[in-house]
Amino acid sequence: MAVDLREDGKQYHIRCKEGDIGRYVFLPGDPFRTDFIAGFLDDAKLVAHNREHKSWTGKLDGVPVSVTSTGMGCPSTAIALEELIKIGADTFIRIGTAGRVCDASYDESLDGVICTAAVRDEGTTIHYIPVEYPAVADRHVIAALAEAAKNLNLRYLEGITQTKDSFYGQHEPNNMPVAGRLNERWEAWKRGNVMCSEMEAAAIYVISGIRGKRAGSIMAFKEMKDTVQVACDAVRLLIKADKAKQE
Repeated sequence: MAVDLREDGKQYHIRCKEGDIGRYVFLPGDPFRTDFIAGFLDDAKLVAHNREHKSWTGKLDGVPVSVTSTGMGCPSTAIALEELIKIGADTFIRIGTAGRVCDASYDESLDGVICTAAVRDEGTTIHYIPVEYPAVADRHVIAALAEAAKNLNLRYLEGITQTKDSFYGQHEPNNMPVAGRLNERWEAWKRGNVMCSEMEAAAIYVISGIRGKRAGSIMAFKEMKDTVQVACDAVRLLIKADKAKQE
């Protein structure tokens, strides 16, 4: 049986209600990064801040656009996404940083990665659907991100990300009792041309797929300012395309 966890009409964790959030939402992990991203929006206002979830809403091209922090990892990301969907959001772009994985990702000319899919190397999404279900981005969101990056003369390769649960499992694998397993799997991701490693994309892609929403993500290797600009320009392209569909 579903339980209504709203308080005063607001979602329990993100503390937002219908009308607080635009249909287009940027999803950084860090609450403090929301302040930076909000600076790219027109007339941005702080909507709520509860736990790791901090939300701003402003406008791009006159259309409401929001930014909500997910916190670190898939469990809190899943909570934020579910609650944002409940109050009307339907298009999500994760903005963050990531570690490099395969040899191609170490090209120093790269500004980052546009993530077309995610390795489900985490535990949250198995509570939604069996692991055979793919974690894939929406092709329209990916196309908008790629076009926006090209227009800005920036180099973001399209590729797969590994979404993991343990930061130190990646960075200090030999400190772990399962070091052999971690190192073996990391080598598999490298040989499989996985471009980067982070901690949230799989949950965003799987839940968006199940709920019939759109999602993509863009990971910075260099300037976060450039990455945010690409994401904002991509949303402008999506706004234009969505308006054209309604005409």
